[in-house]
Amino acid sequence: MPDTTSRDLEVLSVGRVSVDLYAAEPGVGFDGQQSFSKSIGGSPTNVAVAAARLGRRAAIATKVGDDGFGAYVRNRLESFGVVTDYVGVQPGAQTPLALAALEPPETPQIAFYRGPAAPDTTLVTDDVPEEVVGSVGVLWISQGSLARGSTADSCWAWLEMRGRRDHTVLDLDYRAALWPDRETARSAAERAIALSTVVVGNREECQVAVGTDDPDAAADALLERDVSLAIVKLGADGALLATAHDRWRIAPIPVSVVCGLGAGDAFGGALCHGLLSGWDPPRIGRFANAAGALVSSRLTCADAMPSVAELDTMTGVTR
Repeated sequence: MPDTTSRDLEVLSVGRVSVDLYAAEPGVGFDGQQSFSKSIGGSPTNVAVAAARLGRRAAIATKVGDDGFGAYVRNRLESFGVVTDYVGVQPGAQTPLALAALEPPETPQIAFYRGPAAPDTTLVTDDVPEEVVGSVGVLWISQGSLARGSTADSCWAWLEMRGRRDHTVLDLDYRAALWPDRETARSAAERAIALSTVVVGNREECQVAVGTDDPDAAADALLERDVSLAIVKLGADGALLATAHDRWRIAPIPVSVVCGLGAGDAFGGALCHGLLSGWDPPRIGRFANAAGALVSSRLTCADAMPSVAELDTMTGVTR
């Protein structure tokens, strides 16, 4: 089993975790007969798994319930090589569930079973040592982590304490069900952008965060807020990466889509790897784009995350 202690941590992702059930039948909604495959998920959790699969010392800061599903989450994380030192257990709580139906495969239906006080919303600042938050190579904050509970308060404290140190990454990761309205989500995004060095999101998430889904206009809006690297994920159209001095359009990699859910998280894990490797933006973009494409050709998210060797086969990019 891989070493899953916090020694020499390179990536710390914060936020949602769940047990995910993926329907195997494409084109069948929840109203039809289905069989399911079991995995783990939650966008920040998937990012940590993706980074670990690429050889990085990655951890997730989250909490699970004191139930069998919580034990399953911890066991699966360890099997993927993710550091579990900061995966707490909330007494009397249930680990959230998420079900996915491949209707359509590109944008599956998702049903969340999580209460308003899900365990992953109850992190406190003492759950992660201050020196870890301040020194880790990549701190990955999902915008969804800023929505509820003491986890939101802890994330704000960690962002403020880190002082916009490289690489502080904000994933715009918008989930409408977590917010009372879009205006509240936008306000949180604006505050978090001002504390981040790298911001990544898709068109819809950029619309919520900065008021436009036009890729170049969204990148401009992020760079005007002094972000070092702005990334707009374009789905089947690839990705746009921009700095204050240049920008690059990364061409898509055609694949047969099985499930589009994990593509953005795979992109995120590969982005962490590229940042830590000191790559230039176009190289990061090609590598991350390939990771997203490969995972979209597979059914699950965490279990589908690629290795460096698999991505080398697609792109020729190496460490």
